Amino acid sequence: MVDNQLVESIINEVVKRVQNEACFEVEASGKHVHLNREAIDALFGEGYQLTKAKDLSQPGQYACKERVTLIGPKGSLHNVVVLGPERKESQVEVSLTDSVVLGVSVPVKESGKLEGTPGIVIASGSNMIRLEKGLIAAQRHIHVKAEDAEKFNVKNGEIVQVKVYGKRPLIFDDVLVRVSSNYETYMHIDYDEANACGFAKGTKGIIVKQSI
Repeated sequence: MVDNQLVESIINEVVKRVQNEACFEVEASGKHVHLNREAIDALFGEGYQLTKAKDLSQPGQYACKERVTLIGPKGSLHNVVVLGPERKESQVEVSLTDSVVLGVSVPVKESGKLEGTPGIVIASGSNMIRLEKGLIAAQRHIHVKAEDAEKFNVKNGEIVQVKVYGKRPLIFDDVLVRVSSNYETYMHIDYDEANACGFAKGTKGIIVKQSI
């Protein structure tokens, strides 16, 4: 006779192992800014060097001790972290909920794709600058280490679905895949998305290929 309980246990173990092999960690990113040299000079003083506070999951990226305030037509967001190193072009990333507080209609954009985006005022103490563009809600995406691309069967620029196993598991659509030998494999979502799936540190995701 077939031991159904044993068969079910074996199947569950196989599924668990497959998921563990194909899974990657999900990280939630709060509002933050990337600054170019001109912006750093204006906000903190000419020649100022950002102060590293802690390394992030992507090699060479780090959170700084410096904090700024974002000022919109309707409200402000305080204690916004600056990420380093400095960039060629300043960029501000907020959630759609944050955009309501600011009173600005913020487009969902891939990081670095800043044409047609709104500007924002950034303040540090009594110093203040206005960016003419660069305010976005970052498109949800996966940084994929080049050697992991084959394992996950994805290529750079591909759009996939990802099932996230949070406390409220769900499938995210329109997830951008970004492949590079300079990356470590992590999915990035903002806090709106994190709250929707019941995110907690260590949450895993798995790619679900779109059928259309």
